[in-house]
Amino acid sequence: MRDSVLWRKQSHVIMMLAETLQIDAERALDLYYSTETCLQLADPMSGLQLMSDQYIVENILEELRQSAY
Repeated sequence: MRDSVLWRKQSHVIMMLAETLQIDAERALDLYYSTETCLQLADPMSGLQLMSDQYIVENILEELRQSAY
């Protein structure tokens, strides 16, 4: 059961990322899986699974901004 909930959460985050960055879902998927946030979301001990999808998207965007420098 937890896996399906996490899968849906990841799907929502990826679609929100695509919409925010105005990119296609495949590119958003690539970006998502290249982030540390993705690894943290998969780890229940991080607590990130309890945060809102918008919060997670903001984390990813900040991480992408940081990696650009």
